[in-house]
Amino acid sequence: MGEDRRLAAVVALAQGMAAAHGSREAWRAAAAGACRALGGSFAALSVWERELGRLRVLVNVGELAEGEEEFPEDEAYPVHQFAEITEFLHEQWAGGGEPDAWVETAEGPAAGREPGYCHQRVAALRRRGRGCCVVAPIVLHGRAWGELYVARPAGEAVFGRGDADFATVLASVVAAGIAQTERLEEARRLAFTDSLTGLANRRAVDVRLERAIERHRRDDTVVSLVVCDLNGLKRVNDTHGHAAGDRLLERFGSVLSLCGAMLPGALAARLGGDEFCLLAVGPPADQVVKAAGELCRRAAELELGDGVACGVASTEDPIGPVRSARRLFRLADAAQYRAKAERAVKPVVAGRAGPDDPVVRLADEPSQDEGGERRRFRGRHAP
Repeated sequence: MGEDRRLAAVVALAQGMAAAHGSREAWRAAAAGACRALGGSFAALSVWERELGRLRVLVNVGELAEGEEEFPEDEAYPVHQFAEITEFLHEQWAGGGEPDAWVETAEGPAAGREPGYCHQRVAALRRRGRGCCVVAPIVLHGRAWGELYVARPAGEAVFGRGDADFATVLASVVAAGIAQTERLEEARRLAFTDSLTGLANRRAVDVRLERAIERHRRDDTVVSLVVCDLNGLKRVNDTHGHAAGDRLLERFGSVLSLCGAMLPGALAARLGGDEFCLLAVGPPADQVVKAAGELCRRAAELELGDGVACGVASTEDPIGPVRSARRLFRLADAAQYRAKAERAVKPVVAGRAGPDDPVVRLADEPSQDEGGERRRFRGRHAP
């Protein structure tokens, strides 16, 4: 491949990864771009999971052999079978510089390589009908992150030293793309995470609840919302200091997460200040109320604070049509207000609470704005 074509291939690879939305698309773009650049028929991207002592395949692209999947769930190989990812690479770094890519063939060790380093790859090439491969270490933050693997079918030209050098360049481009993707995903994570408790934040609840209500309107999926107000936070702050108040918020966040685990797929969130919520999509209302009751019980046992006021609203209960996220939130919030006013030690459930049920007070509230445009719901702590 001429220099101009190789430069164009590097640019295309970088652009493909930059345009990816999320890690999976970035992995696919990296493998596919490297495969095209090197004239391969198959490529894979793998990560070295040090804590598990294995290479885990993230993505396979191109001509897949039997048993190979594009995004495998459990394709992994013990690192000791591919010692070059640990021993060989570190030996290279010890001498200075970055580790280079190398070539393996189905005929046996490539020139200049120790036989013990490649027998597993040779066997894999033969088993899958491939004639050769080039393996390029991916280095991220000064450490071996994983590897880029590109193969050609048996009978085609074997990769040469020039291909290996080019693969090293491609691996550097892939490493930069992975680093950028990780930074973007961390930024997205922080945008939807409460920094103190590590729970989801109000923005995450907004997005998830809107989607949940759309699903409820489409196929009647049960959507339930538990809104909680942590009692006694101001007293703790005034008496013991804000550090103690933060510890109380963190402890309650852990309790909320634990109780949320009782509901498959539930989202545990801090809405702001001393207000938290659980959003459950799918589980029956009774199961949600049970989890809310457990939350009240555990919150009452915390060393600081005065328990929690808890309100529940579920589309499975007799609360009338729920066509907007805002309406379900207002119902749960009103139930929580009542629980707080009555110093209830158990959750108050909209539609089950008797004459003073929040549903009665909100019954004439429109579920849609004029013109039929739905609004994002707003609670007490909404911006």
